Order: sequence, then C-alpha cells, then structure tokens
Amino acid sequence: MNTKIDITDVVLYTERLTLRPWKQADLKDFFEYASVDGVGQPAGWKPHENIEESQKILNEFIENKKTFAIVYQGKVIGSIGIEEYDEKKYPEFSDKQCREIGFALSKEYWGRGLMPEAVKEIIAFLFETVGLDVILCGHFLSNKRSARVQEKCGFTHYSYGTYKTRLNTVEKDETNILTKQQWLNKTNKKG
Repeated sequence: MNTKIDITDVVLYTERLTLRPWKQADLKDFFEYASVDGVGQPAGWKPHENIEESQKILNEFIENKKTFAIVYQGKVIGSIGIEEYDEKKYPEFSDKQCREIGFALSKEYWGRGLMPEAVKEIIAFLFETVGLDVILCGHFLSNKRSARVQEKCGFTHYSYGTYKTRLNTVEKDETNILTKQQWLNKTNKKG
C-alpha cells in the first residue's frame, strides 16, 4: 500500500548534495534545467515553455510535500519525487509499505554520479526513517541513463509494461524493485 509521505521538515545530505523540500526561491533554477530539450522527454514530459509553467509545477512540488530538490554547490539541479505507485497494477504489495520514486537532473550535470548519490540517500531515508518495505522505480526502455542509475542503486527487474506519457505517447517501460531486505543485505545493515 502507498505509505503517507510528508517531507516538509526533511533535509538530507550526501558528500556533494543537499536534498530538501522545494522553495519559491528555486523557480529560476528549476526553469533553467526543466526548459532544456532532452531533460523531460526521457521521463515523459516536455520541456517547460515558460517560467509560468515551471511556477505551476513548483507550486505542486511545494503543496504535495513529496518531491526533493537536489542542490549542488548552492544551485537546484534536479528533483526526486516519492510518488504513489499503482496499487491496482501491483496488488501483491497490499500488505507492504511502498512508494515509487522518479527523478530528473539538469543535462549540464549528467555523467558525474550525482543522481546515484542522491537516489541512494533517498533510499536510505525511505527504508530507515519512513519504514518502507518496497521501493519501485521505472524507466522507459529507451532511457538507458535512468536504467543505469537504478542498477547502480540496487534496483532489480520486476516487470515490463507500457506507460502513457503526458506527451500522449505510449512508451514501453520497465519497473524495477528494491526491497528493504535486499537493501539491508547489500549495505550490510541490520534490520
């Protein structure tokens, strides 16, 4: 089942990053990366056409209290959302505490290992603090970068399917899974 998430007072730190709730002051940074061609399409959304579009989505991030801003050297360069998964599609998790994560990163910062660093911190937060049993994460089969991030973070294949995007396309996708037990075994932590 989908576990309630509220990141209002949550700030996480990695070696190079700060993960925190979004603020209105992040609008310029958000529009800067979300308006670049090639950032949103691999996740099913088009580049933001104007700052008003970014403002609307930023307001949703702030109101919904489930999306982290990724801050690197004082600048917001991406996001990680802790989304609700489709409980009808995966009834086998009805007795488990679950969520699905999704992420986007400024094209300027690709290839530096920043997204795996951020995702690993979110995984630790979700298992240790929130108490999840299972985290799902998907990607379009064409999105090799996202697949690689998920692999680096310990996710393993769970299912294939299709996904209707906000661009009104239908993409073949893969859903990957990471259970708390898998994560504990990989990190040598005690449950």
